[in-house]
Amino acid sequence: MQRIGMGLVGPGFVAAHHVDAVRRLGFVDVVALAGSSDASARKKADAWGVPKAYGRYQDLVADRDVQVVHVTTPNFLHDPVIRAALGARKHVVSDKPLAVSSAEARGLWQAAKDAGVVHAVTFNYRGNPLVQQARDMIAKGELGPVHYVHGQYLQDWLLEPTDYSWRLEPDKGGQSSALGDIGSHWCDLAEYVVGARIQSVLSDLTTVISTRMKPESTAEALATAGTQTRREVAITSEDLASVLLRFDNGARGAFSVGQVCAGHKNGLELEVNGRRASLRWIQERQNELWIGKRHEANALLAKDPSLLAPAAARYARLPGGHQEGWADAFHNLMRDVYEWIAGGKGASGAAPFPTFEDGYRSACIIEAILKSHASGGTWTKI
Repeated sequence: MQRIGMGLVGPGFVAAHHVDAVRRLGFVDVVALAGSSDASARKKADAWGVPKAYGRYQDLVADRDVQVVHVTTPNFLHDPVIRAALGARKHVVSDKPLAVSSAEARGLWQAAKDAGVVHAVTFNYRGNPLVQQARDMIAKGELGPVHYVHGQYLQDWLLEPTDYSWRLEPDKGGQSSALGDIGSHWCDLAEYVVGARIQSVLSDLTTVISTRMKPESTAEALATAGTQTRREVAITSEDLASVLLRFDNGARGAFSVGQVCAGHKNGLELEVNGRRASLRWIQERQNELWIGKRHEANALLAKDPSLLAPAAARYARLPGGHQEGWADAFHNLMRDVYEWIAGGKGASGAAPFPTFEDGYRSACIIEAILKSHASGGTWTKI
């Protein structure tokens, strides 16, 4: 297989997992990264064994050895970096959310279509084998007609007033904080697994920690208590949300999102109830799929490629009894993207991974949730 050169802009926390995931593919070379300065980029490039380092993303985009650009910057920088890459006809993999508004996301989707390149957004929970199994079972009608979709995504990394992130700043992260960061994951997962679209929402949002201590530098996604000088700042974006849902297939739903919930580290849960059976997948126990029945015993399906549907088995890398995790699901997503690129399919066909169209849809859902709350809690169409 012809080797593919990857370049990354924004070498922060999640960027390391992008690098690891593509290196595991075996036919992708991480050839360059770009940071906020020559010095910071060189330091990170040396630590990760990347040969080229740039202090300007424009220079990385112009590098002929880079065919795919990964964008892991703060949200407000996605638009200029992605547009530069598309202008150079480079394939793009963007962290979520795709953009800070639906209008911006739609513009990026259109620009990607015009460029004729592969475009992907890292809704990486689709890469879990048992997520694929749940999707397959629902599509085959094993649950019967679906009538209720519910769950939560709870974390505690913003519980203290000294916890701070650029995601809390509307000019950097967008108007939404918790919903844009992790609520977008839950909504994408729900629609993907069920095979139906959220049609309208009714929401109640709140800001539990309304005043935080901002450190001098907020370049990293999370800044906890430390020795940096801090100052009080008012927070307006939500850190806790509850949302009711109506799907276009008639199903109802509900989910909660919060990043101020003590004891919850990465508590993503999705349950789907149908007329014949139910399914529940919990990210922190991602090698299990609960199957609920009324007239027979409930079951717990363990991740085992010999027991999964063919469409799901290809996402299981190890035999039964060998646990797989977050990084493996992320790798699965990258495999789908890069095999599509290697196959020369470009922007044609129905891609087996989340695209900029999905990123645009996610932005529309988040904006509808914000609008519902702003209007006093009314049903709002997507």
